[in-house]
Amino acid sequence: MEPLRGADPARIAGYRLLRRLGAGGMGVVYLARSPGGALAAVKVIRPAHSDDAGFRARFRREVETAGRVANPWVVPLLDADPDAESPWLATAFVPGPSLAEAVEERGPLPYGTVRVLGARLAEALDAVHGAGLVHRDVKPGNVLLAVDGPRMIDFGIARMPEDTALTASGMVVGSPGFLSPEQAQGRGREIGPASDVFSLGCLLVYAVTGERPFGHGSAAETLVRTVHDEPQLDDVPRELLPLLRGCMAKEPGSRPTVADVRQALDGVGEGGAWLPESLIRLIARRSAVVLALPAVEATEVTAPTVTDASSGDTTAVPPAGASRRRFLVLGSVTGVVAAGGTAAWWTARGPGRTSAQSTGTRRPRLVVALHADLSDSGRTTGRAQENGLRLAVDHLNSRTGRRFDLAVQVHDDEGSPARAREIARRLAADDRVRAVIGPTTDTCAEATLGLYQQARLPMVTVSVGLDEVSPTKYRVYAATRPNDSTLATPVVRYLVRTVAARRTVLIDDAAEGDFSWRLCASVDEAVRSGQRTTMRRTLAAGDDADGDFRALAESVTHAGADAVVFGGGYARTARLARALRSAGYSGARLATQRALDPRFLTSAGAAAEGWVFAASFLDPTRVPAAKSFVTAYRARFAAAPPWYSVEAYDATLFVARAMTALGTSRPQRAAITGRLRETDYRGIAKRLHYDSSTYRYADAMYLFRATGGVFRCLGDYRDATT
Repeated sequence: MEPLRGADPARIAGYRLLRRLGAGGMGVVYLARSPGGALAAVKVIRPAHSDDAGFRARFRREVETAGRVANPWVVPLLDADPDAESPWLATAFVPGPSLAEAVEERGPLPYGTVRVLGARLAEALDAVHGAGLVHRDVKPGNVLLAVDGPRMIDFGIARMPEDTALTASGMVVGSPGFLSPEQAQGRGREIGPASDVFSLGCLLVYAVTGERPFGHGSAAETLVRTVHDEPQLDDVPRELLPLLRGCMAKEPGSRPTVADVRQALDGVGEGGAWLPESLIRLIARRSAVVLALPAVEATEVTAPTVTDASSGDTTAVPPAGASRRRFLVLGSVTGVVAAGGTAAWWTARGPGRTSAQSTGTRRPRLVVALHADLSDSGRTTGRAQENGLRLAVDHLNSRTGRRFDLAVQVHDDEGSPARAREIARRLAADDRVRAVIGPTTDTCAEATLGLYQQARLPMVTVSVGLDEVSPTKYRVYAATRPNDSTLATPVVRYLVRTVAARRTVLIDDAAEGDFSWRLCASVDEAVRSGQRTTMRRTLAAGDDADGDFRALAESVTHAGADAVVFGGGYARTARLARALRSAGYSGARLATQRALDPRFLTSAGAAAEGWVFAASFLDPTRVPAAKSFVTAYRARFAAAPPWYSVEAYDATLFVARAMTALGTSRPQRAAITGRLRETDYRGIAKRLHYDSSTYRYADAMYLFRATGGVFRCLGDYRDATT
């Protein structure tokens, strides 16, 4: 839970709002008290969607759908007003974690627990299907765990099977990894109750093993595996294998019904607690926090506020002698801000608590270490991250009312995995170090991840995009940029929306390994259609002769291509650029951030003109929101901020926000790791938060174009392709 923010309403209809439970693109969910004093979860739609008649109609259907299902294992709808100025609905509040959170925090669930879970969810789905509906989004994030059993939530996309609103051919709706094959292929009219059974099978595999049955990776990759591959069931208990295999049969008619699933699983664990002790304690702690919240009348206190002059954020301050039990802080708890780029969040202090500054006592010094390549091929990125981190620490240490000061350690791994491991061992043994920003490169990150995990030392990366790291296994790993596989998304959008390419040649540079192959495969799958043709080519790792690039360029022109996508690094991209220009090719040319290097411009010369690059970082000098950061950076370092500097600044503030939120002057490493997953931080470059199974970045990807001998940032790929 988070405190309310300055712009949050105090009430929705008769419900008094107490805390924020979560927020997304569509709305905010609050913890609230009803007029009778009962707790409720109130979902309020953002004003941006309120004027959309189509959205209101969909929300009205969600309200109607939720109201049709009555079952002990479905969170009941209490009240709603889809026609209000800001549409809202209220459901009963469940203080337990979601299944996704429980597995991430505590690991796979015991066999007996999973049987009870499956039986109760099958009963809930039986009620859903009995009401003539299909849930369509059965996933761990939509199941809450309570002391007496699970609860199913979220009927936002539940529909009757014959509802044409979501049965259009080719439309994929739901959560990849837990979709049925018919959902993955957009076979809308085939999506019936059997689809929910498939999703339930995926969910139970995740609950008992901690892993998704169709693996991780991009949405496109997961959907392909769902349709064509068999699920990974190696760690599933033998007793559950026949049932779960049946649930995940590719053909809907081959799956058991929800009644069959319930019958196969029921009758276990009825005599006692169904959850392990660790989860019961977690629920008890959360329940205690909720019980300590003020009654409705206690939240009506009008309190003075403190305003941060640089950000405009306000925080209510309790009156003298006010009890913390009876006073609810209403106000903003975050801000990335104004003059000098200062980060500020204010915390109300209870009676008797003063700042270190006012008492003259010395604050604890906590260390944030930069682990980076500062002298080898990644030195430009590493130095940018060092400067961004130092700027953030300076601003944090200038903030009044802070509980601790931050100090910086800087370690250069020289791009060497062996040296990176030495550094990781030293940092792990230094108990002053609370978190690590870095490493800079994928290879050094892979070399050190296990060491940081063993030490429970948070490893917050800025420029690393590892695709195959399980956030369940490696809890300390917090990547603040999208992984490499997502770079296909801006490439696809540019091909389809900006250049309307009809014939695209996809060139896999084998020298880049799996990255290039995955990029080409993802673009191929997304672009190829009846109106668009794609052709695959491969440039072998050893193909370095001019003739190899000349032959490749000639094959592009002979194919009549109007677009080329290349997955190579800067040197081979420059050679391809020169070969394409010599061959007379003038169509669209796209690459990724692996080629987005000033050395590409030098090597390609005039042939660099017009190349477009997909990247997971921005140029802060081209972003209005970063104006204060740019000013502060120039003042401190006498230069314009380079790529990855603002991302490192955001990552440092993300860590500091989590440390501050723990409410102690000496937060422990493991506590910081856990808190990072609960921290929703809106930075300059992106919003950083953890959602269900991974860190999310609100599609923080950008497009650059080579023009006039420089790289020009076109902005967020969505804005740059409309």
